[in-house]
Amino acid sequence: MIYVFEHPETGEQEEVSQSMNDEHTYTKDGVKWNRVWLVPNASIDTKVDPFSSKDFVAKTSNKKGTLGNLFDQSKEMSERRKDKDGVDRLAEKEAKDYNKKTGLKHMSQIKKLG
Repeated sequence: MIYVFEHPETGEQEEVSQSMNDEHTYTKDGVKWNRVWLVPNASIDTKVDPFSSKDFVAKTSNKKGTLGNLFDQSKEMSERRKDKDGVDRLAEKEAKDYNKKTGLKHMSQIKKLG
């Protein structure tokens, strides 16, 4: 990781590569420099393109949760596609491809009883 340190008198800054487990201090020529705290480059995943499989993978990978959470997020994106186009073309294509490959109806094509 790169950490930024600033000379306490001159304001000069230097980037220093350190392990996350290191003590984050920096001394040069007998002077202890001050660590500069920066805002991390992070974004909130509220602007996920519902038509992008890459965005879906980026939103759902490496996060704690359950398979149910993954299905909920998938359903949410499907609903967003329906809201925009009136129909979820990706879900329709998946069902059609599944039917062609297996000869069976996709579970989304089966009417629920009760």
